[in-house]
Amino acid sequence: MLKLLTAAARAPTPCVGRCFSVLGGEESCAVSKLAPPMSTEASLYVHWPYCLRRCSYCNFNKYIHRSDNNAVMSDCLQRETETVLRLSGVSCITSVFFGGGTPSLAHPSTVAAVLETVARHAGLSDKAEVTLEVNPTPMGKSRLEDFLLAGVNRFSIGVQSLQDNDLKVLGRDHNSQHARQTVAEAQRLCPGRVSVDVMFGRPNQSVESWERELEELLSLCDDHVSLYQLTLERGTQLFKQVQLGELSVPTDDVTADMYKSARRILHERGYLQYEVSNFARRDAVSLHNMNYWKGHQYIGIGPGAHGRFVPRAEGGILREARTQTLEPDVWIREVQQKGHGTRRRILLNHLALLEEVLVMGLRLNAGINHEHWQLFSPAADFHRIFETSKEVQEFRQQGLLILNDRGLQCTWQGLGLLDSMLPTLLLELETHVTQS
Repeated sequence: MLKLLTAAARAPTPCVGRCFSVLGGEESCAVSKLAPPMSTEASLYVHWPYCLRRCSYCNFNKYIHRSDNNAVMSDCLQRETETVLRLSGVSCITSVFFGGGTPSLAHPSTVAAVLETVARHAGLSDKAEVTLEVNPTPMGKSRLEDFLLAGVNRFSIGVQSLQDNDLKVLGRDHNSQHARQTVAEAQRLCPGRVSVDVMFGRPNQSVESWERELEELLSLCDDHVSLYQLTLERGTQLFKQVQLGELSVPTDDVTADMYKSARRILHERGYLQYEVSNFARRDAVSLHNMNYWKGHQYIGIGPGAHGRFVPRAEGGILREARTQTLEPDVWIREVQQKGHGTRRRILLNHLALLEEVLVMGLRLNAGINHEHWQLFSPAADFHRIFETSKEVQEFRQQGLLILNDRGLQCTWQGLGLLDSMLPTLLLELETHVTQS
């Protein structure tokens, strides 16, 4: 339920780094508060698929880096960026996120080259949020300044735990001291723009030990914290160890208590929960992830990356869900042959688009207001869709869901139970759209 969709970021405080020109001028690349489905704005996600090792819990699209192909990857990422930007017709990239894998293994010149490609083929404001996921190893720490100079202005650091034994069980290639040093260096370089990821529900973890660890973490971290709940994925080493009885993980009730206690502690320390898994103080919200949650367009570049945008250059009028080829070597060949490695394209009809807007928007503490919903559903507001549903009325009476003149949102208690409400809400939405 609480698996994070992406890492997190934020924008207000400037960092000293690389600057990029803006095509069409600063005004044409201003970020819209309300971006309709046919907006010419988008976010860009860039996937670096390589890691030095695979964590015991990981089933993401990651590969062990066995050869030095940084130059080839850099060329292909630039070429695919150019191709897909041209296809999308997007004239303004509002944020860029380098994820993985371990993108801090990429050479900083690769990051700079991708950003320069974006600046040449779409608008990229000097104020655009540019985030890099960082593995808190000594090598990751040593390259932070180079990435800053390359154009990164936000770091998302995968601390996961401050317990060395737990880090070993998770298969991480850093220890708690490495994590502390990396966070401190990132804060020195980019104060107010450092996000820390931490995981709960780990093997043999208790509520009490989790609370102590979180308190320690908050004494180190910056203005943004992202929580992961550890999920056992089939095919992973950790899943096998638990199945064989070599390790045990907390029960669902215990992990629910961990989530509740984390929300309380973070609130007491001045962090606002603005999304199911994300907490910020001093308005340090992730602008890139907010684009996902608000249903804005995003373009995916690199092996296995996902995107949601309208292919205007092909005369498209509906948004597509696009997935790039997973395996890096195959993706490289496809990019070299045809300029991109798009493997799957699915046209999103009206219902599919509304489902995504609903599911993502309800993850936000503020929910979805009527004005934003009407950008995607001008013919039917929330009252027409949900007002007569007995199940929705029960959610409201139980204090889990709010439906009023402002819009639709979960209560504080409802955010923690969102997954249990979504099937009902999606069914009501489907029934209304189908009948209409």
